[in-house]
Amino acid sequence: MADQQPNNQADAQAQLATLQGLDQAHHMHPFTDPSTLKQAPPFLIDSAQDCYVSGQGIRLLDMMAGLACVNIGYGNAEMAETAANAYKTLSYYHSFAAVSNPAAAALCGKIASLAPDEFNSVFLSNSGSEANETAIKIAHMYWKLKGQENKKVIIARDNSYHGSSIITAALTGNKAMQEPFGIEVGKDIRHAMMPFWYRLGGDMSLNDFGVKAAQSIEEQILEAGPENVAAFIGEPIQNALGAVIPPETYWPEVQRICKKYDVLLILDEVVTGFGRGGKWFMAEEYDIKPDIITLAKGLSSAYVPIAATIASDAIASFLEANAGIIQHGFTTSSHPVTCTIALKNIEILEREKLVERVRDHIGPYFEKRLKLLESHPLVGEVRVKGLMAGIELVKDKKTREQYPIEGMVCNHVSQAALMKGLIIRPAGNALILCPPFIVSEREIDLTVQAINECLSDTYQALQEMG
Repeated sequence: MADQQPNNQADAQAQLATLQGLDQAHHMHPFTDPSTLKQAPPFLIDSAQDCYVSGQGIRLLDMMAGLACVNIGYGNAEMAETAANAYKTLSYYHSFAAVSNPAAAALCGKIASLAPDEFNSVFLSNSGSEANETAIKIAHMYWKLKGQENKKVIIARDNSYHGSSIITAALTGNKAMQEPFGIEVGKDIRHAMMPFWYRLGGDMSLNDFGVKAAQSIEEQILEAGPENVAAFIGEPIQNALGAVIPPETYWPEVQRICKKYDVLLILDEVVTGFGRGGKWFMAEEYDIKPDIITLAKGLSSAYVPIAATIASDAIASFLEANAGIIQHGFTTSSHPVTCTIALKNIEILEREKLVERVRDHIGPYFEKRLKLLESHPLVGEVRVKGLMAGIELVKDKKTREQYPIEGMVCNHVSQAALMKGLIIRPAGNALILCPPFIVSEREIDLTVQAINECLSDTYQALQEMG
């Protein structure tokens, strides 16, 4: 036995090296500089349980829930058993030409029961990008059938995130996702101001700035001509930018403007849907009355790829009466296995009262503990809603001056946190946290302690650099 262990370790190391080599040679990674994989092999995550992921003998507390999507936590045995049984029962069939399956029917009914009133028509797809593409196509078809073919312009916001397909990348307010692919944001896509008071508000009050940010949408509508604008698309909270929570005055003004100019309102709840903000839908929290809602991540807690686009009754009934065959869909739309797994995910969220836990207990605790970091000299603001948070790092707390992005201050902090066994995500000059809904108070305490230590180490290094 004494001689066997080293051989097993050697075999494991050899297998790891082989897999890393295959990955380096053949795997095109998303959102990755290929040259980094030439310099060092990828880190292979090979298992996960609850709030932790593991790989290469290292266990990490994942305070990002993957990409803000593993809401019920990793390795849920019920989910695995459900998936296995679903594959044995009906591994696949399409939903084209009036064909369905029991799981798809049940899931659409369940989503409709949880969605805001007057949202009863659900189109199922595979990702947030596809859900938002579907929403844009619905908006364009709606206006075309109404005899207003000129209404094609979609207004999004600076630094928004709506996906990485061609049209959703164009909607996304990030030139780095557009220029390398030759994606041009032309006359049919416009961007309004983001409701980011901390960076853009200057001396304005929160409420005044909220109105100003909303009115920048009106400016874009007027520039394009109201007769040409199909829809405005926005996330209730801009998570990819560091949990940018809009002022209370923002969404009421957005709705007033959309209604005034007959512009559809598409609410991108890909991140916020299914409880991350403490409500099943943030439309409830902010009393938003959209025309279309998009969902993805929390629908299955990312156990399988699945997404949904929900049309309001007014939109859906009009299309039903006028559209004929809707020439849109995907091979795996309404996949019976993904629908079955999503149903089980929702069942677990309901049975374990995890959304209520986010709202009433662990969310407030998360906010209380993270807010303590605002006293740190490197932290300008901590923004928290439910289990989504952004920690804004600044060079000068009084003036809210930021460090240059190329200084990668947040990257230094997140890398230091990784060395302490903690996963958080850098996003420009903000750190993002979106833990699983099952995160414990102890894990939150450990997180805050580790971040504080990493902030202090980074701040000291910055001071020494002058």
